Amino acid sequence: MKSPRKLLTGVVAGVVIIAGAGWAVGSRLRSPADEAARRAAPRASLVTAAVERRKLVSTVVVSGTLEYGSPLPVTLAGAVGGTSEQQRATRAPRQGRLAEGAVFLEVNGRPVFALRGSVPMHRTIAPGSKGDDVKQLQRALRRLGYGGPVSGVFDRATIAAVTRMYTKKGYEAQQPTLTDRQAYDTLRKAVQTAQETLAAEKKALDQGRDVLPIKMRLANAKADLKAAERALREAEARLVTPEDETRMAAAEAAVRAAQEKLVEAEQALAEARRQPTPAATATATPQPTASTDTSLLELRVQNAQADLAAALEARERVAEEARQAREKSLVELRRAVRTAKEARATAEQALRQARQLSPTRLKVANAGKDVAAAKGMLAEFARTYGTSIPPGEVVFLPKLPARVRKVSVKQGQQVEKEVATVTSSAFTVTGSVEATEAELLRTGMEAAIELDTGKTYKARLTAIGEQAKVPGAEEAKDGSEPVLITPASMKGLKPGTAVTARVTVGATKEPVLVVPVAAVITGADGRARVRVEYATDRTRDVEVRTGLTADGNVQVAGALKEGDRVVVSGA
Repeated sequence: MKSPRKLLTGVVAGVVIIAGAGWAVGSRLRSPADEAARRAAPRASLVTAAVERRKLVSTVVVSGTLEYGSPLPVTLAGAVGGTSEQQRATRAPRQGRLAEGAVFLEVNGRPVFALRGSVPMHRTIAPGSKGDDVKQLQRALRRLGYGGPVSGVFDRATIAAVTRMYTKKGYEAQQPTLTDRQAYDTLRKAVQTAQETLAAEKKALDQGRDVLPIKMRLANAKADLKAAERALREAEARLVTPEDETRMAAAEAAVRAAQEKLVEAEQALAEARRQPTPAATATATPQPTASTDTSLLELRVQNAQADLAAALEARERVAEEARQAREKSLVELRRAVRTAKEARATAEQALRQARQLSPTRLKVANAGKDVAAAKGMLAEFARTYGTSIPPGEVVFLPKLPARVRKVSVKQGQQVEKEVATVTSSAFTVTGSVEATEAELLRTGMEAAIELDTGKTYKARLTAIGEQAKVPGAEEAKDGSEPVLITPASMKGLKPGTAVTARVTVGATKEPVLVVPVAAVITGADGRARVRVEYATDRTRDVEVRTGLTADGNVQVAGALKEGDRVVVSGA
C-alpha cells in the first residue's frame, strides 16, 4: 500500500501534465475572429513633418543656352552707289564686334555704314528729304563727332557732316551720276529756251501795236500809287503835323504860365492874410486883416484863375483843331490812294485790251506757260539733286556696338538677300516656361544662372512673351512662353554653354515658419489649419495664415513654433 505522500505527489504531477496538454492544445486552436484579427494590417501611424524656420525663395526654372542676344538678320534696303549695275560684295562682313560708324561691308567698292537707329533704311536720302530716318541719321552723325543739326531735314549742314564721315573712312560721298547731270543740264537749257521764246513773242506783240504810251501811263499810275500809299502810311504814323505840334507847344506853355501866375497870386493873398494888424500886436490874440487890405490881391487871384481857364480852353481848342486837321488829311490821302488804284487798274485794262487785239497774244500766253512748266520741272529735279545717300549704303541697327555672328555673303558673291546676322554684344539665356509660370514673371525680376560646375551668376529677366522671341524661331506648340534672361556680367561665361536659370518670383526678407504644402487643410469655413501632433497619435487643430509657397513648402503664421510636428495631409 502506497503512502499518502507519494499519492499526493502523483496527483499533482497528473494535474500539471493535463494542464500543460490543455495549454498546448488551446494555443493552437483559434476562433475565426481571432484568425482575422491576426491576419489584418497593423494600425497606421501618423506621417508628420517638422515645422522649420528658414528663408523661403520661390523661383521659376528655365533651361537654356548662353548665346549673344537679339539675333537680327541684315539685308540691304536697296542699291549701293548710284548705279543699277549688278551688286557684288567687294569686301564681305567680318565676324566679331561691330561699332557704330564702322563700314559693315563693301559693295562695288562702295561702303555700307552701320549706324544706330530704329527706323530702317528704305529710300535714297537726297537733298530736301524729310522724316524720322533723316533725324536718326543726324543724331548718329552728332554721336560720331561729325556735327550737323537734328532737324529731320537733309540740308546743306547735314550733307557736309555726311561728306566728313565718308572722307574719314576713305570714301567719297555719293555725287550726282552722269545721267543725273545730263538730265539737270537738259532741264536748265529748256528753261532758257522757253524764256527766250517768251521774250521774242512779247517783242513781236509790242511791235505789232503802239502800246508804248499805254505802258508809260501804267508805269506812271503805279508810281503815283506807291507815292500815295507812302504818304498815307507816313500820315497814319504821325499823330500831329509839325505846325500843329508848334501850336500845341505854345498852348501848353501858356497854360503853364497861367498856372504859375495863379500860384503866385494865391501865395501873395495867403501871406497878406497871415499879417497881424497894428492893434493886434499889443494883444495876445491876433486879429484878421481888414478885407479892404486884401481886395486887390483877391482880384489878382480871380484874374489869374480866369487866365488859366482861358489857356486851358485854348489848349483844348488847338488839340481839337489838330485832330480834325489830321482826320481831314487822312481822308484826302485815302481818297488819293483809291484814285491812284483806279488809275492803275484803268491803265492795266487798257494795256490788256491793246494786246488782245494782236494775233500774237495767244503765242505769248503759251510761251509764258512753257516757261512756268520748264521752271517747275527744273525745281522739282533740283530738290533731290546733289550729294545723297543711296538706300544700300546705310544699315540702321537697334543697338550698337553689336556682334557679327554669321556672314551670309562672301567676297565676290552677288548681294541679293541676307548679308549677315548680327547680335547684341551681351550674353542672354533664351528659354521657355509654361503659361501658368509665365503669369508669375515680370520684366526686371532677379535671377541666377547656374553652370554644370555648380557656380552661379547674377542675372535679370529682361523680356517675356513676344519681346523675348528669337527672329526665325518656330512658335511653341505646347503653349509655353519664351523668356529672355541677361546675366549681370559676362566674365567667366562662354557662348554655347548649357545653363539652368532660376528667376526669383518671391522671397521672404527674414526666416519664417514653413510647413509642407500637404500639411495645410482648408476647412468648410475657408480657414487654413494644420494638425499638430502633441503626443503619440494624438493631434490638435491649429489655425494658421499662409504666405509664400516655394519648393513644396508654404509660409505659415499662427500658434506654432519651430520643431512642432504637423500631420502631412493624405498620409
